[in-house]
Amino acid sequence: MHSTLIVARLAPGASQEQVAELFGSFDATDMPHRMGTRRRQLFSFRGLYFHLQDFDSDDGTARIEDAKADERFVRISEDLKPHIAAYDPATWRSPADAVADRFYRWEARA
Repeated sequence: MHSTLIVARLAPGASQEQVAELFGSFDATDMPHRMGTRRRQLFSFRGLYFHLQDFDSDDGTARIEDAKADERFVRISEDLKPHIAAYDPATWRSPADAVADRFYRWEARA
């Protein structure tokens, strides 16, 4: 399984419930399957937003790139703008610019 962690900022007064509802509606479609998403988790901490997404395989990034043209992907991106802001607006061009670098990983053996 491959994971990505997107880091952004919650807009002042942002509603976590509304963000969760937006993703709930999005995840109720075939979009997660199309992107290879197995699990999505959203976290917040002191004004920061963390979006952990687990994929079936390492091709999650490529599959997301393919899905970006889908109107549902475009719509959720627009709908999230009032709630989520780029961590560093000066360097942000796409969600790939907000993906954290993993520098350690451990898993329990089965």
